Amino acid sequence: MTEKKNGVGSGVGLSTRPGYVDDKDALLRRLSRVEGQVRGVRRMVGDEVYCIDVLTQIAAVRNALDGVALKLLADHTDHCVRDAVARGGEEADEKVGELMAAVERFARAR
Repeated sequence: MTEKKNGVGSGVGLSTRPGYVDDKDALLRRLSRVEGQVRGVRRMVGDEVYCIDVLTQIAAVRNALDGVALKLLADHTDHCVRDAVARGGEEADEKVGELMAAVERFARAR
């Protein structure tokens, strides 16, 4: 597997753009909100807030992260996997395998 230009990831080809590039700003906003929620949970624990209230906020953080993950999976499928399948060959098999592994990890985490 070849690394991407920025040295991160396992995509094929040096000029491979992540599928989420067009949605990057929206994803960053969502992640900033999640970051704020996590800081809020930390503050709640520091302030010794009632356990159930903290757990409710943790569930909200998990749901927000799930939303980001689902968007990334959709973008990966619509961009990276679709393009590889259109080209066919070994790369298509690799991208479909990556997608299935990601879906399995995501499902197992639930």
